Amino acid sequence: MSKTKTMGPGEKTSWLHKLIAAKQVIVGSVLGAGVWITAAAQRVNDLPGGPAVNQLNFAPPVTRIAEMQHWLHWFMMAICAVIFVVVFGVMFYSILKHRKSVGHKSQVLAEPIWVELGWTIVPLLIVIGMALPATKVLVAQKDTTNADLTIKATGMQWKWGYDYIKGEGEGIGFLSTLDNHHRVMSNSGKPEPTDDYLLKVDNPLVVPVNKKIRIITTANDVIHSWMVPAFGVKQDAIPGFVRDTWFRAEQTGDFYGQCAELCGKEHAYMPIHVKVVSAQAYSAWVAEQQALIAAAADDPTKVWTLSDLVQRGESVYAANCVACHQAGGQGAGPIKALDGSALVTDADHSKMINVMLNGAAGGAMPAWKQLSDTELAAVITFAKNNWSNRTEQIVQPAEVLSAR
Repeated sequence: MSKTKTMGPGEKTSWLHKLIAAKQVIVGSVLGAGVWITAAAQRVNDLPGGPAVNQLNFAPPVTRIAEMQHWLHWFMMAICAVIFVVVFGVMFYSILKHRKSVGHKSQVLAEPIWVELGWTIVPLLIVIGMALPATKVLVAQKDTTNADLTIKATGMQWKWGYDYIKGEGEGIGFLSTLDNHHRVMSNSGKPEPTDDYLLKVDNPLVVPVNKKIRIITTANDVIHSWMVPAFGVKQDAIPGFVRDTWFRAEQTGDFYGQCAELCGKEHAYMPIHVKVVSAQAYSAWVAEQQALIAAAADDPTKVWTLSDLVQRGESVYAANCVACHQAGGQGAGPIKALDGSALVTDADHSKMINVMLNGAAGGAMPAWKQLSDTELAAVITFAKNNWSNRTEQIVQPAEVLSAR
């Protein structure tokens, strides 16, 4: 027979002490984690026009469409809740009241015609009652006629391009990219407690208040999605297709969204920032942008000096290339380094010009046709004469123009 070993008083005390110590470690870890989470949450506030701390409901609506969507959501929730309570209430009542343990026996019930009609007509009426308001909202969402302003939003890995194609501001175009400081914070793994973390951009989309804004969406590479929750807007941007949506913001302020389609490894770095301003402020912004466009309009036949092109290219690189290729030109992971690259230092300028215009590596390197001939020539010249690439080569805008 096997014998059960009993612990002596000393062993019991030692075992009890170990158990208490382990419990203290676990409780301390849980409390410490809770304190850390609470402290972190306290350092971040709700972002007006964007996400809120511990948000459960939709974003506060600032358009009529968003208000209709909110009403429709709660209307459907109420109907579903009533159906749930009635159906499961009857079911559980029947199970408890007519269970076998209290003497009830199963029986064959007659099926009168009113029962058949009832469970056919009532669900049909419920579905119709849900479909009518839903259809009204859906039709209103797709009515993009009579817009005051039409803007094309082009998704690309990983930024948005905006072109004002109709209405006040026609001809204005720019790229909207995540603020590089936020990318640096993300890469560090220890981001600062910032309310607009990964939502700040260098160039927000600016629109006037109380004006109907039509947004035309498309994409250069993969499927993206333009979404601003406060506007009740979400429209896919598909390569080779043109789709549209609209909004009319009834409040001024800053409103935020993100690409809502899984569009690649930097999907989280593709925010949307819409700045809604008064009509007067919008007109002033348009005048400012048009002046900048006129000042930046470069003659592609102009012959530049090496130093001027490098200086211009440095700003173009910082705005468009540094996110992937880094400030030192060393790249990261699948992103190829520019420092010491055979392609960059090659005396045949057409090779690098072709990559800049058409992209490479199946879209890993996007096409940059949206940049001007001078901007492309400048950034190529900058890469050829920066870091260890002291080639003394100059790429003139005319070379880029002839390669388009």
